[in-house]
Amino acid sequence: QVQLVESGGGLVQAGDSLRLSCAASGRTFSTYALGWFRQAPGKEREFVATIHGNGAYTSYAISVKGRFTISRDNAKYTMYLQMNSLKPEDTAVYYCAASTVALSNPRYYNYWGQGTQVTVSS
Repeated sequence: QVQLVESGGGLVQAGDSLRLSCAASGRTFSTYALGWFRQAPGKEREFVATIHGNGAYTSYAISVKGRFTISRDNAKYTMYLQMNSLKPEDTAVYYCAASTVALSNPRYYNYWGQGTQVTVSS
């Protein structure tokens, strides 16, 4: 079992940067693929990025590719999402999740954090 806790959200202006963290518990952290998803008001939860257990493989949504970077530190049981050049449309609650496979479909993720709010003003 894995427990996930996000942090690092906040209110920023367009063009600013923000780094989200996802702290995990559980001895098998490195065996899980991890992902970031987000959900804006009135919209479905959408894929942002995913990373394989050993960090060798990553994948991004087209909307964030080139601006966001996902990474993980297995020694610290932590995953990160570096978000640069933020846009108002990036405003959402951001969730981290754990899965046995690094895919973009949220149905494959069994463990979820509570979310952290990111608000980007124009």
